[in-house]
Amino acid sequence: MANTSQRWTLQGKRALITGGTKGIGKAIADELLAFGAEVCIIARKEAEVQTLLQEWQQQGLPAIGMAADVSKPEQRQQIADFISQKWGSLDILINNAGTNIRKKTPDYSQSEYQQLMDTNITSAFHLCQLCYPLLKAATQADIVNISSVSGLTHVRSGSIYGMTKAALIQLTRNLASEWAADHIRVNSIAPWYIETPLAKPVLENKAYLQEILQRTPMQRIGKPEEVAAATAFLCMPASGYITGQCIAVDGGFTTYGF
Repeated sequence: MANTSQRWTLQGKRALITGGTKGIGKAIADELLAFGAEVCIIARKEAEVQTLLQEWQQQGLPAIGMAADVSKPEQRQQIADFISQKWGSLDILINNAGTNIRKKTPDYSQSEYQQLMDTNITSAFHLCQLCYPLLKAATQADIVNISSVSGLTHVRSGSIYGMTKAALIQLTRNLASEWAADHIRVNSIAPWYIETPLAKPVLENKAYLQEILQRTPMQRIGKPEEVAAATAFLCMPASGYITGQCIAVDGGFTTYGF
């Protein structure tokens, strides 16, 4: 009989998670900790990072973290330096941090365009670059990029957001091919609407919520832990032959379109 306990575990793994204090990022951190990983969370607000670290440490869970804005190149370098000093290598990189500004295409300013690009795609690309030596130093490493169904189809979330999420999926494919020889697997997750602080203002529009549910075969909004479970799987030995893929965690939405 196959030893499932060795395949379905993250024991001894160290994971860096951006946007790790709320929503999908926090759910991923909780999930990885539950499977035995040590985590490092990154978020912009120092107080939120420290509150969460205290909560985990009181439970005896191995977590570290720092406040940083991933949209800023010098702060991305600080993150990589922090990981290098603390751990010396890295088993898991979760590029989760992201934001959105919902507007019609003609209404975006240049600064809004730049903000979305810097936060959603440039940060992920640069962190992959910076963490490459650390990932390569691990026996087997995994990157999971948190994209969106808006990177697969039009969902009225704004053209720039969709562009960044599509780019994240293509970055996943490229790095999966380029870094396979270094024993680094790279996959992405494309969630549909999930119960998070980012989605809350949109979901409060009852008419729009009804429209979302009508286009979702499972007839409900997703939960952060459902994205986290798929993410954890992609970091385990159990998924060892999966790379370059985008898994939609969407209740069937992408089989319908909008």
